[in-house]
Amino acid sequence: MLKLKTPLLLLTFSVLFTSVIAQTALRKIKVEGNKFVAEDGKVMIFRGLNVADPDNLHTKGHWEKAFFQEIKNWGANIIRFPVHPAAWRKRGKTEYLKLLDDGVKWATELGLYVVIDWHSIGNLRTEMYQSDNYETTQKETFEFWRTMAKHFKGNNTVAFFELFNEPTVAGGQLGTCSWEQWKTLNEEMIGIIRAHGNDAIPLVAGFNWAYDLTPVKENPINAPGIAYVSHPYPMKNGGKPWENKWPTDWGFVAKKYPLILTEIGFSGAEEVGAHVPVISDESYGDAITKYTAEQGISWVGWVFDDRWAPRMFSDWNFTPTRQGKYFKKALLEYNSNK
Repeated sequence: MLKLKTPLLLLTFSVLFTSVIAQTALRKIKVEGNKFVAEDGKVMIFRGLNVADPDNLHTKGHWEKAFFQEIKNWGANIIRFPVHPAAWRKRGKTEYLKLLDDGVKWATELGLYVVIDWHSIGNLRTEMYQSDNYETTQKETFEFWRTMAKHFKGNNTVAFFELFNEPTVAGGQLGTCSWEQWKTLNEEMIGIIRAHGNDAIPLVAGFNWAYDLTPVKENPINAPGIAYVSHPYPMKNGGKPWENKWPTDWGFVAKKYPLILTEIGFSGAEEVGAHVPVISDESYGDAITKYTAEQGISWVGWVFDDRWAPRMFSDWNFTPTRQGKYFKKALLEYNSNK
């Protein structure tokens, strides 16, 4: 039997014990068939919010628990951290991990699950990207996931690893990449994560900026315990009628595998930072929330920030924008009725 003979030892033991409890307080999430299931057997539908890059938020002075509390107040049960390769290199592994540790701690305390997302856009095979902020290499990407796997092993809060944000060849401007080549890269990353004993759920996206999952029907990723991702913004595949295209473009996946839309959102043409793929109105919100509820699909709104677009709020009093009002209401309604 361990005897703690001094107040200092008792305090040290108490701090360590509290830390361990804080890091494992949330129920473990696993894949069963086409569902996300908690260790007590409860089927989980995740609905939450993206944030800006933690490095960006820290620089602006808003990487703090109060920010996470507001996300909880809006009704979210999950939060997505987009880690840009350029920010990861700029801050350095040690300092960036401190940011993630703080975020995961606050999320745990508030009952929010976490997606860690390697936020690159482009072609990982050719290592050509949409802009400098997304520049990475295969080695850096593999090393990132090795680091995440080791660092967050056994942490139930970090339930998901989104392996690559938005794969695209941009109509050949970024070179070529077949689904078989993309599949191989993802299976490599999943193998690295699993070899380090981490059983967080890998999230795999398809081409067309993470919209198109049609190849999954004939050639799924060869790995158990994974889920798929789509980013079905309003103007993907031509816009309305969305409901006619979603089932064949990505929705069919939910019949066999868990599916989570890690970015959805809309913006009026008048909104700050509005750009073509997201320009729409509340009819898009109605369509996507109704379809996902009917199919048991999880989603994460983009983006809980005052600058990054389409933004959810307009100032640091968290005054909702047009889409912010919509998704705040949707989160509170859907997640309170789960």
